[in-house]
Amino acid sequence: MPRKRPGALRAASQPFSQPPRRWDTPPPDRIHGLSAATSLAVHRYEALSDDYYVFPGVIAYALRRYRAFLSPPGTRPRYPYVDDCSCRGCSLRDVRHARDVLDAAVRGLPPQARAELGRVVAGLDRSYLARTLPDPLAGTYRGWRPDGWWYRRLLGCPYAQSGTV
Repeated sequence: MPRKRPGALRAASQPFSQPPRRWDTPPPDRIHGLSAATSLAVHRYEALSDDYYVFPGVIAYALRRYRAFLSPPGTRPRYPYVDDCSCRGCSLRDVRHARDVLDAAVRGLPPQARAELGRVVAGLDRSYLARTLPDPLAGTYRGWRPDGWWYRRLLGCPYAQSGTV
C-alpha cells in the first residue's frame, strides 16, 4: 500500500482559514526608475504588509513625493514641514514620513529588490542632505525622538511654502 507524503498529511491537517495566496492579478505599472522585477517585488510587499501606512501604490507615491520635494532647481535650501493629518494618504505630504515609508520598504524587500530601491533612495538622500539644513537643536528635544536622520533637519512653516504668509 503506498504511503502519503508528509506534505500531503500536513496540508490535510491544516484548517482552511485562509485561501492560498495567488498572484494571477496583473501587476501594476512599473515604478519610475525601477526595473520590472523590483516593481513586482514592491507590489507584493505592499499587498502582504501588515503596516497601516503601507497600502497598494504607496511606494510609488512616496518616491514621487520625495522627488517632488527635491525637484525645484537652484541651490536654495528646502524646509520640510509637519503635516497635522495622520491618516494614511495625507501623512505622505510630510516628506519625512514618505522617507519613513521608503525606509520600511527597503528593509522589507528581498535582497535584489532591496539593493535596487536602496540605490534610488540613496541618490535622493544625497540631494536631501545637500538641499536641507541640519537642526542644531535636534539632540536636545525632550519628547519623542525619531530614529531616522531625516528628522534631524531644520523644519519650515507650512504656510510659508504655500505663499499664504
